[in-house]
Amino acid sequence: MTVEVKIGVQYAARELSVATEAEPQAVLDALSKALKDDSVFILTDDKGRTVAVPAARVAYLDFTSDSERKVGFGLNAAAAK
Repeated sequence: MTVEVKIGVQYAARELSVATEAEPQAVLDALSKALKDDSVFILTDDKGRTVAVPAARVAYLDFTSDSERKVGFGLNAAAAK
């Protein structure tokens, strides 16, 4: 399952959006460790690209599961009758 992680960064006008195969708890654990070590929070997306942010500058993380997204025109069986 792919999870989209939106990373809010302090003093940045836009958030970063990363689609990853990592579980949300693993992402939170990585951020927690980076904060504890006063280091960089690193997240790799599902295509192998890496995003690195100073952990102290992460304002928030927002998780969205791709399984919630629907593809198509939104017609259901009841509306088609």
